[in-house]
Amino acid sequence: MPHTATAPVRKAGAAQGITFVTVGFLPIVAIVAMFPAVPAMIAHFAKDPAAMTKVPAMVSAPGLTIAVLALFAGWLVDRFGRRKLMLVSTLLYGFVGSIPFFLDSIDQIYASRLALGVAEAAILTTLNTLVGDYWDEKGRRFWLTIQGLVGPFLASGVILASGYLTGVRWNGIFLIYTVGFVAFLASLAFLYEPASDATARKMLGIDENRESFPWASVLTFGIVTLVGSSLYYVFIINGGLVWQEIGIMDSASIGRLTTLPSLFVMAGAGLFWVTGKLGPRWQLSIMFALLGVGLASIGLIHDWRGMVAAMAIQQTGAGMAVPCLIAWAQTHLPFAHRGRGMGIWTACFFFGQFSSPLLVSLLRQATGHMQGAFLVAGLVGLVCAVGVLVLVSGRARGAAPLGA
Repeated sequence: MPHTATAPVRKAGAAQGITFVTVGFLPIVAIVAMFPAVPAMIAHFAKDPAAMTKVPAMVSAPGLTIAVLALFAGWLVDRFGRRKLMLVSTLLYGFVGSIPFFLDSIDQIYASRLALGVAEAAILTTLNTLVGDYWDEKGRRFWLTIQGLVGPFLASGVILASGYLTGVRWNGIFLIYTVGFVAFLASLAFLYEPASDATARKMLGIDENRESFPWASVLTFGIVTLVGSSLYYVFIINGGLVWQEIGIMDSASIGRLTTLPSLFVMAGAGLFWVTGKLGPRWQLSIMFALLGVGLASIGLIHDWRGMVAAMAIQQTGAGMAVPCLIAWAQTHLPFAHRGRGMGIWTACFFFGQFSSPLLVSLLRQATGHMQGAFLVAGLVGLVCAVGVLVLVSGRARGAAPLGA
C-alpha cells in the first residue's frame, strides 16, 4: 500500500490573535474617527442647506450597508474562502475610506461612506468566522477578551489623532483610514485559510455536507443579538442628551465626567473572561442585567454623581456585550455554515445599531423626555436578562476547529 503523507494542521497563535484584534478595530474606526470632524465638515459645506443632516448621517451610513450586505458576505466567505475575502476587503477599506481626502462634494463623500460599509461587512463577517475556525471555545474567549481590553485604548488614540488631523485640514480625518492598507499587509503575512474540520466530523459520523443549516439556532442568536445591539447603542448615541437633561450642558464637562465610567468597558471584557465557565446562558443574562440596571438607573438619577455610577454599570454591560454575543453564536456554527451564520449575526447586530435611535426616539416621544426612554430601555434589558435563561440552553454544542 502506498504511503500518503498527511500535512499537519496549522494552529493559530499570537500572530493570528494580534492580527484579529487589530483588524477587528477597523469598523470601530469608521464611527469613532468621524465625531471630531463633524463640526468642521458642517462648516465647510455650510452653503448646502442639507449639510446639518447629511454630515451626521455620514457617521452611521456604513452601518446600514453592513446590515444589508452582511448576509451576502457570509455566503462569499463559505463559497470562496476566508483569507481571499479578507485581503480584498481590507484593501477596499483603505481605498474607499481615504478617498474623501481628495473629494470636495458632500454627496460623493456620502457615497464613499456607503462603499466603506461594503468593505466593513466583509471584514466583520470574515473576521468573526475566522475566530471560530482558528480557536476552540477557550481560545475564542481569550482573544475576544483581549479585543475588549485593548479597544478603549485604541479608540482614545484614534480620537486624539482625528482631532489633530481635522485641525490641519477639514477632511484630514480621512487619512486615518489608510490603516486599512496596514491591515491588508498584516492579513497577507499572518492570516491563513483554515482547514475544514470535515475529517474530524466524519470520524464522529457527521456528514457536514448533508447537515442542514442550523436555522433554529441562528434565528435564536439573531433575535437576541438584534435586541442586545439595540440596547448596546442606546447610551452611545443618546447619552449626551441625558447629561443635558440633568443640567450638564458644557461639552467639555460632559467629556471629563464620562472618561472614568467609560473605562468600565474594560471591566466588562474582564468579566466576560471570568464568567466563561458559566456558559453563554448565564453570561448573556449577566450582560443584559448590567445593561438593564445601568440604563434604568440613568433614567432615574438627577445629578452627575448618580449619572457616573449608573454609567459605570451600563458600560460594564456594554463591555460584555459584543464578546458574549459572538462567542455564543460561534458555538452553533460548524465550518460549512460558519460564514453564513456570522453574516446573519453581523446583519442583526447592525440592524440593531440602525434601529436603536429610531426606537429611542419613539420612547422619548411617548414618555416626554430622554430619561424616560432610558428607563423603558433598562426595563427591557432586565426582561431580557430573565428571558435568555429560558431561551438559551445551558451549553450549546461546540464547534471547535480541527486541531484545536
